[in-house]
Amino acid sequence: MHRSASRLTRILACAAVPVMLVVAGCSSGSGGGSDADGSSTSPTAQPSATVAPAKFTGLPDACATLGRKTIDSLVPKAKVKGGTAGKSSDITARASCSWNGLDDNGVKGSQYRWLDISLTRYDSDVTLGSGAKRATEYYTKEVAGAKGTEGAKELKATPSSGIGSEATTVTYSLKKTDEDFSYATVVARTENVVVTLTYNGAGYAGAKSPSIADMSKDAVKAAKETVAAVSAGSGQTPATGESSAQESAKAE
Repeated sequence: MHRSASRLTRILACAAVPVMLVVAGCSSGSGGGSDADGSSTSPTAQPSATVAPAKFTGLPDACATLGRKTIDSLVPKAKVKGGTAGKSSDITARASCSWNGLDDNGVKGSQYRWLDISLTRYDSDVTLGSGAKRATEYYTKEVAGAKGTEGAKELKATPSSGIGSEATTVTYSLKKTDEDFSYATVVARTENVVVTLTYNGAGYAGAKSPSIADMSKDAVKAAKETVAAVSAGSGQTPATGESSAQESAKAE
């Protein structure tokens, strides 16, 4: 009986050995990092977030985006022909310029015109998105803002082709200083830059105010010129194209 008990003990002890080896093997594999051949491996590195680089790396002088002939046509008697630049803490990201003037024709009345250009540029950011995406969001807000002008009458918003990546023209009339002003605002996006051009005018002393159609036509023409100036004077990232300086050199 004693011999049978001892034999049974030895059998159970031997049977337990492979079980422990199996458990040990599983524990080693779960801590991991070993290939089938026993060589160690490190965890796979996760790729860092990337975002497409912004095309334009700066902004042109807002007051220089329109030629003198254009200013003379849109604001015939501008007080400051070169325009009045708006204040900006970072002119590579935000810039603006405005012109205004009264063309006094004596007994025939007077014509007042006001023109404003605003440029806003966005850089790409891994947490906020590409510059173009951020500019698109701002473009949408600017269009909504123009459409939401308080007191606006005969308001219309129409897409404008041939101006940058996308553009919308918002027109309306607005009563100010007892006169009916005709307004045309063109909001355009070219890659990561948004151009907002506002043009308005009115007739004084019996003179007829300009038609909204004429104001819209002139505003669209000026917006195209401004967008072209942004493309020519803002530079480009090496990944997306040649700089404006390189393009100018080729043109010469």
